Amino acid sequence: MRKFLVITTMSVALVSQALFATGGKQDNAGALTLKQGVLSIGMEIGYPPFEYYDVDGKTPIGFDVEMANALAAKLGLKTEFIDTAWDGIFAGVATNKYDCVISAATITDERKVAYDFTRPYIGNAQAIVLLKNSAIKIQKPEDLTGLRVTFQAETTSDIYVTKLIEEGLKTNVFEYDKVMNCFDELKLGRVDAIVCDSLVAVNYVAPADSPFVIVWQGTSDEEFGICLKKGNTALLNALNNALDELFADGVMVEISQRVFNMDMVSALRN
Repeated sequence: MRKFLVITTMSVALVSQALFATGGKQDNAGALTLKQGVLSIGMEIGYPPFEYYDVDGKTPIGFDVEMANALAAKLGLKTEFIDTAWDGIFAGVATNKYDCVISAATITDERKVAYDFTRPYIGNAQAIVLLKNSAIKIQKPEDLTGLRVTFQAETTSDIYVTKLIEEGLKTNVFEYDKVMNCFDELKLGRVDAIVCDSLVAVNYVAPADSPFVIVWQGTSDEEFGICLKKGNTALLNALNNALDELFADGVMVEISQRVFNMDMVSALRN
């Protein structure tokens, strides 16, 4: 998903690496994280089904939230979710505002230059969504010519559409800060099509009364991972180990079944 913003990072203190090398979880939790006993997480809480607020408007829920809670439990930590605008989310982890970013963040070569990432936890592709009753016929991305196309700004969907335009696609683009706004605008008829992550599209078209339909989906060539400050090896290793355990225990599949009603994670590790 999310587009890279160039940020200069600082090196992490080496003391946490030395302490975690002993293998402890609960006892060394304070050495691993910025706050004793807490895993603080930068998250743009407005990206269903990965992270969004429950009906109370206060409680974060979604795939990434459930996974983060399970990871923290493995490390003997509590979670703290810090709602952060996407365009500043990576800068936040680089400047120690939180320990990591768990927010449907795509692992890219550009981002790996400035940040560390865990092993991927789910695969993703780009998709095109229309209204079910739309008269528009789309079989491939090039069919977006002449249409009003919307996507979330500063994301891989943004990158994807921008590349299509650079290659000659003539279309009218509408960028929004949150993907939810894109679906609202399509439902209201203010745009013709949405380009978004396939995992997000699946969530919107799944309900029986959904007005949306996926008309095209690309190959799964993106992978989401947890982003950390460059050089934070101790926490990186701890999260990778915990993530491996969640896959081995079947917890990742259970979370996927609850959120997507299907196993969207196993193929990544097989």
